Amino acid sequence: MKIKSQRDFVAGLMFILVGIGFAFGATNYSMGNSARPGPGYFPLLLSVILAILGCVVLFKSLTIETEGGDPIGAIAWRPLLITVASIIVYGVLQPRLGLFIAVPVLIVMVSFAGDEFKWIGVLASAVVLTVFSWAVFVYGLNLTIPLWPTIFGQ
Repeated sequence: MKIKSQRDFVAGLMFILVGIGFAFGATNYSMGNSARPGPGYFPLLLSVILAILGCVVLFKSLTIETEGGDPIGAIAWRPLLITVASIIVYGVLQPRLGLFIAVPVLIVMVSFAGDEFKWIGVLASAVVLTVFSWAVFVYGLNLTIPLWPTIFGQ
C-alpha cells in the first residue's frame, strides 16, 4: 500500500494516537449514562470522535492521490515553542494572578508566535476572550476560578 499524502498520513496517525490515549485516560472517571453523564463521559466521547476522524484522514491519505505526495515540511519551532511556553505560563499564573490577568497575558504571549502581530488586534482579542472565559466558566458553569490576585480578595 502506497502513502499518497504524507501530511494526511501523519496527521491521521496523530489523531488516532491522541484519541486512544485520551480515551484510556477518560476511563479513570465515572461515565454515568446519556441522561446523567459523569465526568468521563464527554472526554471519552470526544476522544472517540477524534480517533474516528483520524481513521478518516488516514484512509484519505492512502486512497486519494496528491501532487508530489504532499510531503511534510520543516517543523515551525518558534510558534510551537512560544505556544507551549504560553500555556505553561498561563498554568502557573492563573491560580496566583486570577483569570482577568492570566488570560490577557496568555493571549499577548501566544500572539508573538504569528507573523502578523498588531497590538490593537491582540488587545481586542484579549478583552473578548477574557470576558468569554469568565462568562462560560465562572458565570455559566459556576466553576470556582480565582478572578483576581489573592491580595485583592475574591
